Amino acid sequence: MKSLKVISLLGLLALQAGCSDDAASVSLGLFTTKDIKVVSQQDPLVTGVTCHISHIEANLDFSDPSDMSIACRQTGPITAEQLQGIDRSKSGEVVFKSSKSILFKSLKVRRIYDAQTRSLLYLSYSTKESTGSHHHALSTVPLYNTQAWQWAQEQE
Repeated sequence: MKSLKVISLLGLLALQAGCSDDAASVSLGLFTTKDIKVVSQQDPLVTGVTCHISHIEANLDFSDPSDMSIACRQTGPITAEQLQGIDRSKSGEVVFKSSKSILFKSLKVRRIYDAQTRSLLYLSYSTKESTGSHHHALSTVPLYNTQAWQWAQEQE
């Protein structure tokens, strides 16, 4: 009975490890405490879009660097019903947020709908200026050949 509990506990730990959003982790070298982390995030409303966001994680620093990169792709169906629920204003809406320091710096990803090109824009950015710049990156997901294409055309 005791061994069954141990096996069950190990199984639960293995399942939790598989639930992590970390898609990759790359060390920047033996003599540094910094790593490149790649996080996989599914858009909470447009579930057919997955974004991979890379950023530096500094394990022993109070603040992680502001640099990041983003790539978003269609990984499932994108439907008109999903798009009806999104913010279609010029500034869009924040869909992901991650703290980058104890000093109120965060990495945010904002979804913006571009009606003219019928595309979803995913803008990642740092909320604090670093070396004279608010670091940012952009990725687009066109709606062409999705279930939402007809809806996008009717929005004109």
